Amino acid sequence: MDLNSEISALYHRLLECWNDRDPAGYASLFTENATVFGFDGSQMKGPKEIEETLNKIFADHETGRYVYKIREIRSTADDVAILAAVAGLVPAGATDIKPELNAIQSLVAKRSGVQWKIDLFQNTPLQLHGHPDLVQYVTNELRKQLTS
Repeated sequence: MDLNSEISALYHRLLECWNDRDPAGYASLFTENATVFGFDGSQMKGPKEIEETLNKIFADHETGRYVYKIREIRSTADDVAILAAVAGLVPAGATDIKPELNAIQSLVAKRSGVQWKIDLFQNTPLQLHGHPDLVQYVTNELRKQLTS
């Protein structure tokens, strides 16, 4: 597999684990020293804390499901890659994306041997203050992902 395919698959699996409400699977995708910055600015360190935190989130909340579009994948070194994507969230029980929950998601992946793991994941609100046309553009782009 080439770099784009491997990193795309890693990111797809990450969001698949979120959508399936699978904290153990989600946490298994991270390096031992990984950092995750959540949509609300919260921070998690390492697979153990990531899994524990997601267990609490999934126990306390009906979570939505992500749809996404990858914007960029590039290598920064032989065993390091960066992914940038836009993501939309379909709230639990809904059928459409809620634009105010759109996000920019980025990750830094490291390869150890043949396996890629996430070392940093950041989920930042995509507010685009003063640019409702851009919010609508991204939302429409993500809606196309719902039907594909």
